[in-house]
Amino acid sequence: MRQESQGTAAFDRLLATADHDELAEVLVAAGQPLWARELAAFRLGTAGDRRAFETLVLLLNHRDPPRCASAAHALACLHDPRTARAAAALATNELRVAYALHPVRLLVELRAPESVPALITTLERRLRPHDPYRKVALACVDGLGTLGDTRARRVLNEALAHPTLAEAAVQALARIPRPR
Repeated sequence: MRQESQGTAAFDRLLATADHDELAEVLVAAGQPLWARELAAFRLGTAGDRRAFETLVLLLNHRDPPRCASAAHALACLHDPRTARAAAALATNELRVAYALHPVRLLVELRAPESVPALITTLERRLRPHDPYRKVALACVDGLGTLGDTRARRVLNEALAHPTLAEAAVQALARIPRPR
């Protein structure tokens, strides 16, 4: 962001201020550059200020992976009850699947009720022949293993048939308790 802002005084002010209202104003003021909105939202989100929620969700689905990663981190810190639903919607949106990696990872971190169903849905769609989104599929496989929910067994067994996912699927299945 410093490079994008060209090291302006505005960047330094946003970085240094402790005034949450000043940061929140950047989110709604007209004509603010993306770097300013991102910095303000990140600072508010990591401080637990829910005024950053909408901006962070937009950044979570941005085409620039570092922006997605910082938004995911801030959303995890925010502890807003809307976060899991928003991340699930982004992870399962087929029109934006190229940007689903960070929403998938955020769902795993949140361990919310929406997490397992969203990861299963996203992974099922990635099991089509020649699907180009293997990183998203792999994140789903790993995430389902981490969450350890028995509902994931079926889709993880299906993932075994895909050479790029098979090893991760074996490891994920090993982490899920066997039914009794």
